[in-house]
Order: sequence, then structure tokens, then C-alpha cells
Amino acid sequence: MNEQNFLANYNRRDFLSPLITVDSVLFTYHEGQLKVLLVERANHPEKGKWGLPGGFVDETQDNCLEDTVLRKLKEKTGVIPPYIEQLCSVGNNQRDVRGWSVTVCYTALIAHQACKAHIDSVDHVMWLPIDEVAQKNLAFDHNELIAQARERLKQKSLYSIVPGFALPEVFTLPELQHVHEILIGKEIQKKSFRRRIEQADLLIDTGEKRAEKGRPASLYRLKKSSADYRFIRNLEF
Repeated sequence: MNEQNFLANYNRRDFLSPLITVDSVLFTYHEGQLKVLLVERANHPEKGKWGLPGGFVDETQDNCLEDTVLRKLKEKTGVIPPYIEQLCSVGNNQRDVRGWSVTVCYTALIAHQACKAHIDSVDHVMWLPIDEVAQKNLAFDHNELIAQARERLKQKSLYSIVPGFALPEVFTLPELQHVHEILIGKEIQKKSFRRRIEQADLLIDTGEKRAEKGRPASLYRLKKSSADYRFIRNLEF
């Protein structure tokens, strides 16, 4: 039998297959806090519980996992992040009562202002402060997925300018430093931080200023290439 004949007679439904889903851990920086986006489940199982936005892969609509992620985010929250990266895959026979389940989890940072209008117009969606996640019994294994995404974000904040994606389009250097500190969990040396940012040439000076504690502060925006930049050494405390 050649491969063509094999494929003509192959029926994949002859074999049991696990449930395949995606989940998204979206973070934002708002009111001086790191927050995660949650949706309330409308259907069983875990009906009424809060959890991550996600859902099943649809072979008729999705050409890849990223298509599923963006489709489900748009359907459930109206939010489309500026970037999305794969965090992990989790599969076992315990995480979903419907059967053996695999989820591919993605994560991203998004500016609160960029999605506020969408979130305000959708029911059963909220930004929950990260400090309150551990006290909330989320659906499935979503507490664990958020914890893993939080640790990934913390590590990336040590050697990249990714935290800038949580800020508005224009921001000050103190704001950029503060969001780094929130994500890392420690204060950063001001001079060292500014020197590192200046040497890396990651920002565009807009030429505008904003009054900040009585002193005008310059406003900046991220360069497109900044997302891929990595500091040679981690930030100093």
C-alpha cells in the first residue's frame, strides 16, 4: 500500500483524541497594579466560575493555534493584543471533567487604555489585580497557568523592555521604571535603569512634556524593534 492509498482509507476517528483548547493570560498595568483579564464561564463545566479567555480549536476557521487564540479573545472580550507569545502546553486526564484535555496557553501584555472601551462594553469580563488571583478559585487549572505566566513576565522584565507594552502609547521614564519594578517586585537603581535604556536606544522622544511632581517630564514611545531587544545583563537593584 502506498501513502496515497493509506491516506484515502485513514479515518482519524478510529482513534481516541484529547480535547484541544487554548487559553490566554493577558496582563495590564492599571492604577499602579498588575492585573489579569478574566471571563465568567456561562456554560458547564465550571459554570459561574471565573477563568481565562479561551476555547476549542475550530478546524473550519483556524489555520493555526494563534488564529484560535485571537478568535476566542475577540469573541469573549473584544480585545486583540499587540502581540501574543506561547507560554506552555498542559495535558492530562484530570484538568477537565469532559475528558483527557490539552491546552496551549499564550500570554501578552496590553495597555489598559488600548482595551478599556472594549472591556467596558462586554459583560462578565474583568481585570483582576494579580495579588487577588491566589485567593480566587478559578476554573480548571487557571490559577496555575496565571502563576506560570506571572513568573515568565517577571523574568522577561529583568532583561527586556517588554513591560513598556503595558503603558499607554506615550509615557515618561519614571512610569517605565515603575512598571518594571511592579513586575519584578523590587526597586531598581534609577541611574542604572536610565543609563541602560539610553544605551539600548529603545525609545523615541516625542518632544512633548508632561508636568510630573512639579517638573516637566519628557514623553517617549517604544520603537518597533524594542520588543526583541535583550539587555546584556539583568537590571540592577
